[in-house]
Amino acid sequence: MSKGSPISPSLMAAKSAGAQKAPEKVDRTAESVAVDAAAAPLSPVLGPNNVVPPTVMTGSQAIVRSLEELGVDDIFGLPGGAILPTYDPLMASSMNHILVRHEQGAGHAAQGYAMVTGRVGVCIATSGPGATNLVTSIMDAHMDSVPMVAITGQVASGVIGTDAFQEADIVGITMPITKHSFLVTDPNDIPHVMAEAFHLASTGRPGPVLVDIAKDAQVGQMTFSWPPKIDLPGYRPVVRGHNKQVREAAKLIAASRKPVLYVGGGVVKAHASAELMELALATGAPVVTTLMARGAFPDSHPQHVGMPGMHGSVSAVTALQQADLLITLGARFDDRVTGVLKTFAPYAKVIHADIDPAEISKNRTADVPIVGSVKEIIPELTEAVKTQFEQSGTPDLGSWWAFLGNLRDTYPLGWTEPEDGLTAPQRVISRIGELTGPEGIYVAGVGQHQMWAAQFVKYERPHAWLNSGGAGTMGYAVPAAMGAKVGAPDRVVWAIDGDGCFQMTNQELATCAINNIPIKVAIINNSSLGMVRQWQTLFYEGRYSNTDLNTGHDTVRIPDFVKLADAYGCAALRCERDEDIDATIQKALQINDRPVVIDFVVSPNSMVWPMVPSGVSNDQIQVARNMTPVWEEED
Repeated sequence: MSKGSPISPSLMAAKSAGAQKAPEKVDRTAESVAVDAAAAPLSPVLGPNNVVPPTVMTGSQAIVRSLEELGVDDIFGLPGGAILPTYDPLMASSMNHILVRHEQGAGHAAQGYAMVTGRVGVCIATSGPGATNLVTSIMDAHMDSVPMVAITGQVASGVIGTDAFQEADIVGITMPITKHSFLVTDPNDIPHVMAEAFHLASTGRPGPVLVDIAKDAQVGQMTFSWPPKIDLPGYRPVVRGHNKQVREAAKLIAASRKPVLYVGGGVVKAHASAELMELALATGAPVVTTLMARGAFPDSHPQHVGMPGMHGSVSAVTALQQADLLITLGARFDDRVTGVLKTFAPYAKVIHADIDPAEISKNRTADVPIVGSVKEIIPELTEAVKTQFEQSGTPDLGSWWAFLGNLRDTYPLGWTEPEDGLTAPQRVISRIGELTGPEGIYVAGVGQHQMWAAQFVKYERPHAWLNSGGAGTMGYAVPAAMGAKVGAPDRVVWAIDGDGCFQMTNQELATCAINNIPIKVAIINNSSLGMVRQWQTLFYEGRYSNTDLNTGHDTVRIPDFVKLADAYGCAALRCERDEDIDATIQKALQINDRPVVIDFVVSPNSMVWPMVPSGVSNDQIQVARNMTPVWEEED
């Protein structure tokens, strides 16, 4: 659905008999959830749809019971006065509540959990500052289309609007950054509001939903029954693509000689990687995967030409610039991909498939718009393409591939060894990926380390790469990795973080240590706000205004990350030499009884390349400082 648009289809919950207790935990990887969803009966109410006869209970008990019936296993939260009535029955619940150290951490943990499981992440906080501390993670989930339900306590309904103690209009605050924000003042509304919140968060374009519940609604008596009716008139996400538009798209593909599959994060959210592979093989077209789509198509596949964008590969950026057709799937023509919009892909016609009609033609006019889920559209398009090729012949993409292959060979991703003798951060991140392998999960903060993690870890599967893409939230990595590890406990989970980002939310190491969540944290410690420093180097003549953090080589090391990690009950390591990188990573991989924190002390002078400077065309991509590739346009 369109962000911020009116919500609501009158839908009747299909009741089915069953036990009243929530089922035991089962395999909840994102892949298994996608299979479950395909086989599930058509009920808008998530969970097993047990039939619960009318039962008198408090509103707080109804909140907990609703979560159980919706199939929730794990919650991240922090109690306070306005939500305290709900924490009492939560204590007796079978659900696993993880007490965070800051509400922002609860929100990011819910995001990480949702990203690796495909399920709705749940976070909970009290009113006022507790609720406003969730705002950053709610906004982050909104920008990256992550299904999340945030539950907040609110002051009693009789004093709402009086500036009561710890009152904040969290519904008003979050309206622009949620799919919907509910205020509940009647306890009888709790079951259907909870069901509607989960339905909204998980359908159409996924996103966060806020449920703010007044304290008197929590303590008041109500009659609980399940499943409730979902009543959302006007909310009818389109899933199937229009057949005529699909056929028109196939005609464009058959006529194209320089097509590119421009793949965005929507393909990951729709669990459509297998479908994408079939389309790629059918068309023979090169594939680019955006920052949010890393892993949607295997890096090792010969048709993958890289990540596009400000710090994308030369082959990917140029493929889009020289293309005559963009087959755009679940992408939104973000400014970090397009650069100067009017000069982006100037020769290309555009097929744009997206679940959110507001994204189509928002930034770039689509010649063939297709509204719907890419999970449904891609197979239809694949069949239409095969039919069209049978009628008109398979297009010859030989010269196009020769051009792109030459770019891949001439301008591979790499790095220059630092002149200061310190470790190259790219080497560290590359070795983390190689020694851990594609079955690991890699979560990045924001900045240089984020780009290097996107570039130098090889992604072979979806749901292996988590980052804050649209919002660019510092502090995302540690709590999101925590949530990812809860959701996928059998996978190795790395938080690849910067020394600046790490200091935003490192208190969640306590949560990890106490709750036996053994994530591994690699601090890429260049003793600075690295990406800001890079811009200061390139565009501000090296005037490093307020970017030195004094955490790295030859500084006062405040804080000392090894001592800090040890204080939080983590295994604490430091690596300052190239020859120690592998042994340090291997030691971290062998420790699985507690979190591991590694202080990788690296050069502050390493920069992220390639780079398209802000405000210029993607044609001016630089492979190093003041070095632009030289090529002839493909004829």
